Amino acid sequence: MAILIGQDSRIVIQGITGREASMVTQHTLQYGTQVLAGVTPGKKGQDVHGVPVYNTVREAVEAHQVNTSLIVVPPAFALDAVREAIDNGIKVIVVTTENIPQLDTVKMLRLARLHDVRIIGPNTVGMINPKDRVKLGSIGGDNPDRCFVPGHVGVISRSGGMTAETSWMVKRAGFGVSTSVGIGGDALIGMTIRDLLELFERDPDTHAVVTFSEPGTMFEEQAADFVKSGGFTKPLISYIAGRFTEQMPEGTVFGHAGALISGSVGRPSGKAARLREAGAHVVDRYDELIEVLQHVLAAKEAK
Repeated sequence: MAILIGQDSRIVIQGITGREASMVTQHTLQYGTQVLAGVTPGKKGQDVHGVPVYNTVREAVEAHQVNTSLIVVPPAFALDAVREAIDNGIKVIVVTTENIPQLDTVKMLRLARLHDVRIIGPNTVGMINPKDRVKLGSIGGDNPDRCFVPGHVGVISRSGGMTAETSWMVKRAGFGVSTSVGIGGDALIGMTIRDLLELFERDPDTHAVVTFSEPGTMFEEQAADFVKSGGFTKPLISYIAGRFTEQMPEGTVFGHAGALISGSVGRPSGKAARLREAGAHVVDRYDELIEVLQHVLAAKEAK
């Protein structure tokens, strides 16, 4: 098993005829993931690497009973694409688009909550389930097997690149991943670390979770509260990047909208303290993930 995607995923790619989406489609198919349909208004009858293209999501649902969508469209069209997917019963949506207007993001996230839809992103590299060879997004590029091997460790990362790097660290430790998820670097996203921990808790194939975090947002503090309340009981190993920001003035933005320091909120030291207090294993150096993961899982198996 895994979370969110697997053998039951019936995938449609919205915006499939675009250059980036076409490349992602090719890599996804090469990995072994079944993409049943694509959608680009006005392009019905075409195909992208053998995937049939439709004008609307409704047509794709009627023809292929799709239930999972990858959205690769320009920022101005992202809200409409999400709305169309939700209106047609899609329950898992990955939004790779970045630079979406924040008001549009607020609207799409509200729609998702109202209709019990799970959104990953926006501004995400996607997610991957190596056991079932299912991936959504550019995650892993044209050779996912370099970093992503099947196993029992969940990976959550705000950074797209570090989703792969952290999964590779899991591989170097002698383990593999159940599901790796890039949640996106924006301050406004769909599923957060806390939300994913809830799913990983229920997944019998996930024995531990590793997270890669950055300055900004309250995602780690929310996750710590969830762990402390007993919502997540499996080992949690966390690394928080950006300790150089500790001395930066309040209000400094680091690279993207999610990395904003406001008072004590968003500082790596505060995140680390809250996670440690909740019982998580917080490492000070990134390469310590390997040793800590080996120790934690060996102790878990010995019980």
